[in-house]
Amino acid sequence: MRVGFAGLGRMGQHMARNLVRAGFDVTLWNRSAAKAQALADETGCAVAATPAGLMAASDVVVTMLADDAASQKVHLGPDGLFAGKGARAILEMGTMSPDHIGMLRQESPEAVTIIDAPVSGATQAAQDAALMIMVGCSQTDAAPIAPVLAAMGREVIYLDQPGAGAVMKLAVNSLIHGINQTLAEAMTLAQAAGVAPARAFDVIEASAACAPMLKYRRPLYLDEAGNDVTFTVALARKDMEVTAALARHYGTAMPQGEATLQKLCDAEAAGYGARDMAAMLDFMKKEKP
Repeated sequence: MRVGFAGLGRMGQHMARNLVRAGFDVTLWNRSAAKAQALADETGCAVAATPAGLMAASDVVVTMLADDAASQKVHLGPDGLFAGKGARAILEMGTMSPDHIGMLRQESPEAVTIIDAPVSGATQAAQDAALMIMVGCSQTDAAPIAPVLAAMGREVIYLDQPGAGAVMKLAVNSLIHGINQTLAEAMTLAQAAGVAPARAFDVIEASAACAPMLKYRRPLYLDEAGNDVTFTVALARKDMEVTAALARHYGTAMPQGEATLQKLCDAEAAGYGARDMAAMLDFMKKEKP
């Protein structure tokens, strides 16, 4: 099967490598062409000059894009995916709003199926092909592209209806960002009382409150500056803005989510936007009641 991959950021480059390792004929496209060429030189992949060219070179295209605005340009631009002919399915694996997924389904060429299939897991999970994938269609409908999903994830959950993957991705990320904020507050309290950060984290990690993300993100929480950025404060803020808007659309209360969003906005305004979301610990140390 020929697989096109658009969006070679922190997650996408690992996912594309795993598709190559699984034996797929992979063609790459990225907004910055040099990044696509570097990965092509490493893996032996082809590179498409435009998203339309990527469609022509593929049976299925995977996108791993940052947000709705980036996705709109890649799909609907003059040389965008929808201007090309070839691929019969596009897997939308970035974090997008359900409304955006609905728009893509309406605007896509008749022969092209849009499937929302966002992922949960950090860069290490992407590297290890251990992502959890939330798919907005039935297992039967996804059968033709199931091998593509299996090459990138350890678990695939089929949610039976279009847009459900996008909704669950936002729901999961709202939990993740809430845990991140609460951890920052708990660690700040412990350190203010004189407990060493590593010992405080030992206790949290051994407690009933420990989520898996706290274990694999421990190095970042204890030494943010000494580790690579995996997920920025700005992206977390974007996630929570989209999630809060979705909650308002459905008329559901999300007070904790709104509080998390406000702190992310405050941190971004204070210059933390490009830092890893673990920087919320540093931000909270400087906050005054």
